[in-house]
Amino acid sequence: MSDQYKLNIPKAYTYDFLKNFMLFSGVLVPFFTQWGGIKFSQIMVLQAIFTTGMFLFEIPTGVVADRYGRKMSLIMSGIFTSLAVLVYSSRPSFPVFIAGELIWAVGLTLASGADTALVYDSLIQIGEEKGSKKILNRIESIGLFAMVFAAPLGSLVAKYIGVRWAMILSVIPISFSIVIALTFKEPPVVRKNEEKEYLKILRSGLAYFKGHRILRLLTIDYVVIMTLSFFLIWVYQVVLKSLNFPLEYYGFVHAGIVIAEIIVLNSVIKMEAVVGSKKRYIFISTALVGLCYLVMSYTQNIVAAIACMLIIAGFGLTVKPLFLSYMNKYIESDNRATVLSAVSMARSIVTAAANIVFGYFVDINMRYTLFALGIITLVFAFASRVTEEHLKG
Repeated sequence: MSDQYKLNIPKAYTYDFLKNFMLFSGVLVPFFTQWGGIKFSQIMVLQAIFTTGMFLFEIPTGVVADRYGRKMSLIMSGIFTSLAVLVYSSRPSFPVFIAGELIWAVGLTLASGADTALVYDSLIQIGEEKGSKKILNRIESIGLFAMVFAAPLGSLVAKYIGVRWAMILSVIPISFSIVIALTFKEPPVVRKNEEKEYLKILRSGLAYFKGHRILRLLTIDYVVIMTLSFFLIWVYQVVLKSLNFPLEYYGFVHAGIVIAEIIVLNSVIKMEAVVGSKKRYIFISTALVGLCYLVMSYTQNIVAAIACMLIIAGFGLTVKPLFLSYMNKYIESDNRATVLSAVSMARSIVTAAANIVFGYFVDINMRYTLFALGIITLVFAFASRVTEEHLKG
């Protein structure tokens, strides 16, 4: 029996690779603007709807895993995600895209936590839970590498077959992930009768910040830096188009962005040692994001623009584990899940609202918007009130 639980681990590697093998990832903006016929600002509205959907469906979909098992939740995740892909590619229509976003949100929330829980409980069954950090990090890395391979392939599909097909063909790896999910052995779990309410979680989590000034400062820095940096994931394809960069190479840039994240994530400790302090590393990282947005706002050189994209991704999108590590030092164990859930919800709300605003201004003038983002990021880098003493461990 233990051998069946042991097999869950390599199956989880395969499952995560397949579910992240999204061919459309490097050409999503052209999919919406060229085939879908909508504006960039409307894409940002769609993302706000998706974020809201994730917020609303997180707890209801969690009931599936609680009552019917993590295996069933992962199977249903694949089914809903496949359905979302087919809906997206069915007709170029904004209402259809809204339906696709909501179905996709259901699919992702069904997998949220269920995949990690299944792996961890499988490790418990085979007595190897002490190696969970290594296994879970490996699964995360495999998901990133899936994007590295899928994005270039998808951009070639978009160029030679059509951007719609980059979306449609993504249903193939998702379908294979369902097949893998069907073979998982459900590990036993101790049921807990817990009442889950998102408003309760949000209220309890936010109330915790009232008496924790340092935690508030860290959270503000985390949310602002991640929001400003994450916008790159959407705007970089607009920049590439403005510089007449060939569509068939968009995916290669996306792959480069992911690789930049992987490299920096694995080099943070060394770079902190090089610059002499944790605070200085965060300041330099934030300032680099701001400077690169400024360069992107005026350069006509594609090499310079792509270099800036990689720097923003590498240094801006990788602050999440850093800040979560620092924040955890100020949160008691019995409050940890609630507080971190509130932080995640707050970041999602701020990002959704900011993206709508940024998206609107990109439609008016992309370069002025990038310039404004650069100035805002630089001002925040200098205005941050987080000190070296706040950054424990």
